[in-house]
Amino acid sequence: MATTRLIPMHISKGQTIAQSLKDRFDYGRNPDKTKGGEYITAYECDPVTADAEFTLAKAKYKAVTGREQKADADVITYQIRQSFKHGEITPEEANRIGYELAMRWTKGRHAFIVTTHTDTAHIHNHIYYNSTSLDYTRKFRNFWGSSFALRRVSDRLCLENGLSIVKNPKPHSKSKFKHYGQWQEGREKPLTFQEKLRLAIDTALAERPSDFAAFLALMEAAGYEVKQQRGAFSFRAPGQDRFTRLRASTLGEGYGPEDIQAAISGTRKLPGQPARKVNLLVDIQAKLKAGKGPGYERWAKIFNLKQMAAALAYLQDNGLTEYEQLAEKAAAITERFHTLSGQIKAAEAALAVNTELRTATVKYAKTRPVFEAYKAAKYSKKFLVEHEADIEIYRAARADFQRLLNGAKLPRMEALVEQGRKLAAEKKALYAEYREAKKAMQEVTTVKANIDYLLGFTGQEKTKEQER
Repeated sequence: MATTRLIPMHISKGQTIAQSLKDRFDYGRNPDKTKGGEYITAYECDPVTADAEFTLAKAKYKAVTGREQKADADVITYQIRQSFKHGEITPEEANRIGYELAMRWTKGRHAFIVTTHTDTAHIHNHIYYNSTSLDYTRKFRNFWGSSFALRRVSDRLCLENGLSIVKNPKPHSKSKFKHYGQWQEGREKPLTFQEKLRLAIDTALAERPSDFAAFLALMEAAGYEVKQQRGAFSFRAPGQDRFTRLRASTLGEGYGPEDIQAAISGTRKLPGQPARKVNLLVDIQAKLKAGKGPGYERWAKIFNLKQMAAALAYLQDNGLTEYEQLAEKAAAITERFHTLSGQIKAAEAALAVNTELRTATVKYAKTRPVFEAYKAAKYSKKFLVEHEADIEIYRAARADFQRLLNGAKLPRMEALVEQGRKLAAEKKALYAEYREAKKAMQEVTTVKANIDYLLGFTGQEKTKEQER
């Protein structure tokens, strides 16, 4: 279940602000924990140079405001640790939710990076946000009850995404304060009549009524009084004073009369209806030969019936009345999935080149004066011995330019940073489409495999049946 912790971070003993930030961020950006940096996103900073950018922001804050805190009291960055229930979320989703949590928590006023670690049983985020605001005029103030407030934001996000939360966390021992569960208790508002009506509609439609009249009968069976006036339908629950009209402006998008009709006909799902999950059928005979008993056989038969019902419902919902239509849909969705996969790889490759170019540009700028002095000294061996490390870094940066640019002109650093941000945003958007395409592909290919199994299609038999 999702948990959070807010940690103010100070300067480490014997270190500068830059060194302290680098140590903390290096742990968060560890390639072994983030799948080579794949699960790292950032806002208003570059993940590679975030520590330097945070340090620069603090210097600008001092210049703008004239204020400076004592080293031992100054909070250089805040870290949010957000951990999720084992097996409940993917690293991509965890990173997306961590990014959304940081954005809502900071209200977009502070730069931050989100690093998602996958090296433990529980996927978790390390979110670092700058204590200094983006306009350098103020600092984030850790207020009384901030941990509770952060938990509420995280809980709301998790509930919006169908994830579990900790409802009754244990209090700290010997604490005179309420724990989070006690603090939250009684604060949630009861369901409104509109919310109860939406739930009743979802429940009635889950019974798959044959027509609108059957739907109204189910609503009456649920205790609702139904009224029809001038072609409009209204419902009233026991204890409710006024009727609630069935329309989208009252109940929300997707709950108008035409939406109900569409849901009954199977051409559309209501927002509250759960997605139908389809799994591959069980080969009962093979399992029995492997030693499974009669109890397993009974379970497998029921399981297969449910999966075939789900597969047939999928065909009905998507208007797939011919096998060829199913095969074409499966091929199209699979092709879309592979296209997105290729686009993501291309974006990742371009992002890697961009990162290398920025790194090489920084090294080149730092060591160029040394190399120019080396040239002015007419390539003196003595000068080379004294500055060999910087000269090697300079030559390596030049070699990187030749390898990465292929003769093209080196862009300015500002252009490289902007390109990097655009590529990161493109990659993030592609990943969102990729996840949806992957889910759709898994669903349609599973349905097709189950239909093939039902019809006994294998090899030449499938070709002959399609020809017939």
